[in-house]
Amino acid sequence: MRRIPISALIGLLVTGAFFAVALTAQWIAPYSMEEASGGVWEPISAAHWLGTDNIGRDLLSRMIFGAQVTIFIATAATILSFATGSVLGFLAATAGGWLDQVLSRLVDLIMAVPTLILSLVILTAVDVTNLTLILVMGFLDATRVFRLSRAVAVDITVMDYVEAARLRGEGRSWIIFREILPNALSPLVAELGLRFIFAVLFISTLSFLGLGVQPPLADWGGLVKENSAGLVYGVPAALAPAFAIALLAIGVNLVADWVLSRTTSLKGGRGG
Repeated sequence: MRRIPISALIGLLVTGAFFAVALTAQWIAPYSMEEASGGVWEPISAAHWLGTDNIGRDLLSRMIFGAQVTIFIATAATILSFATGSVLGFLAATAGGWLDQVLSRLVDLIMAVPTLILSLVILTAVDVTNLTLILVMGFLDATRVFRLSRAVAVDITVMDYVEAARLRGEGRSWIIFREILPNALSPLVAELGLRFIFAVLFISTLSFLGLGVQPPLADWGGLVKENSAGLVYGVPAALAPAFAIALLAIGVNLVADWVLSRTTSLKGGRGG
């Protein structure tokens, strides 16, 4: 712990606090998600620590449950994007030839359309559920992970220790998971934090546009939309979820920067 810089420690505490809130939402929320426990846009009080929302529900409780929904969807989408994008990227780099060309051109085709526009088109044609959101976000974001992992793997595949593994007769799975993946960890870890924050911002954007998390569930983007009209009257209810999004982004980026500095300090390659 003494070697952890202050910035990384702050990031760990902030990120850990958000995840702890998400995991324990049912037990720590003062009210249920849909309970109208006060008047419309009541100010901060002992009964409502963040006031109430546009129909009198406790904003703190909505924020806590919103953290659970937002973090769950963003985490699941990030895991899916990395599981898909990194494996396909490494496969394209090691296989080369027609497989590399097909995968790369398919990714280029998908990335040619703005992600938000493509996701809106897909979500307007299907039933919007949490699973649908995870699948759409995960597979669309996997294109970015594919590009990064392929670029990194192309450089690693020409290293001596990879050639030695091939000469030993090791299969492609061994080369991908035992030779390439450990040495591609540094940029992938940095990208992991960025992709997670992008997923948080993306799901919040979709919810603000009405095609994200559907009622009765709520996420932070939906809370901003629900209470945005209050800003005209000086009611700051929409600022709390926006601040939570920004704070989570800062915390995750601080952790990602520290992990990146730690992994880059390790010796690359496993030659010899």
